[in-house]
Amino acid sequence: MAKVLVVDDSALMRRLITGVLGDAGHELQTARDGTEAVAKLVEWQPDVVTLDINMPQMDGLTALSLMMAARPTPVVMVSSLTEQGALATFEALALGAVDFIAKPGGTISLSIDEIAHQLRNKVKAALRAKLRIAKGSDAPSAEATARSSATPSARAPLRSAPRTLHPTPSRLGQRGASATPSAPTHAAPHEVRGGRHRGLEVVIIGVSTGGPRTLEDILPQLPAHFPCPVLVAQHMPPNFTDAFARRMDRLCQLRVKEVATPMPLEPGHIYIGQGGTDMIVMERLGRLVAASKAESPNHPWHPSVDVLVESAMRHLDPTQITGVQLTGMGDDGAAAMTQLKRSGGRTIAESEATAVVFGMPGELIARGGATTVLPCQDIARQLIGWLQRSERTSHGIATSH
Repeated sequence: MAKVLVVDDSALMRRLITGVLGDAGHELQTARDGTEAVAKLVEWQPDVVTLDINMPQMDGLTALSLMMAARPTPVVMVSSLTEQGALATFEALALGAVDFIAKPGGTISLSIDEIAHQLRNKVKAALRAKLRIAKGSDAPSAEATARSSATPSARAPLRSAPRTLHPTPSRLGQRGASATPSAPTHAAPHEVRGGRHRGLEVVIIGVSTGGPRTLEDILPQLPAHFPCPVLVAQHMPPNFTDAFARRMDRLCQLRVKEVATPMPLEPGHIYIGQGGTDMIVMERLGRLVAASKAESPNHPWHPSVDVLVESAMRHLDPTQITGVQLTGMGDDGAAAMTQLKRSGGRTIAESEATAVVFGMPGELIARGGATTVLPCQDIARQLIGWLQRSERTSHGIATSH
């Protein structure tokens, strides 16, 4: 049993959330706004907080900033299913929130059952999560955070600022990549032999709880001339992945796109699976594309990592695929990435030292499916080393024929 503080300005939502969590045996208190929440955080010292974003007096982002300064505590944000709600949610995750859950649409009292199981699981995962709090200048002030929730134009400077916090191309050069990025190569259609495409390598990343913040630590380190496409299956609901892709596009040297329609796989691009669907690799007109399909009923998490890896292995030799398993609860991706490694592919599991929730990478390691285990800050450097060496080797083979 844990102590959970439920923060929401709606009396109905407070009653519904406490009902769901009370059934799980948690001890509960509530707060009606951010000011009351910060006071109760210090006084009652809960183990987990569920925090609404849009509240009077003090909004959730300002309250979160003050909470992390006063008493760092695992926080699950309660977000609205809107673009503004999504943008504010990613700012909350950057400030140190562990996870988020989208409020049900329509009549809330009739829809709470749709998220009850998910809410209990997210609170349970938050109890075991490692906090990753923005430090020093990385964290916006409470005042800046409050302004950021007002309008898109007010939010823009905050969203673009993290570019300066990640390695520049010259710093990447010191870590093993070329210091002078070159334009990505957009090759002619890849050669097909026996149903397998030659001349293309891909990176597939699976991630769930704690993912947005972890991806912000990894993907901006990949240089503009990174030689292969990157596909990301981040467990996320509909209406959030487009905002997430646009946020990452501002942070990364590579182009970042949500896969809402089929898109040719090209170097220099990161493809984010669309929430509410499963992303797959398929062939169209002789080229490999990333596409979305209806959620598989045989998989509990979406976009599914297992579905994505399995689809890639149908069109590429396993040696052309690099899998990366990051933070998240559950085991999505563990089976497919273990098979990938056994078939000759390479895999990276995030280490327990940095994983917000060690479920997904821990399961891959337990199954013997990890080629290497690394803290998140070393993963981009490993990918750069592996893929650039592989590119040089393939170019050598190509010129010898």
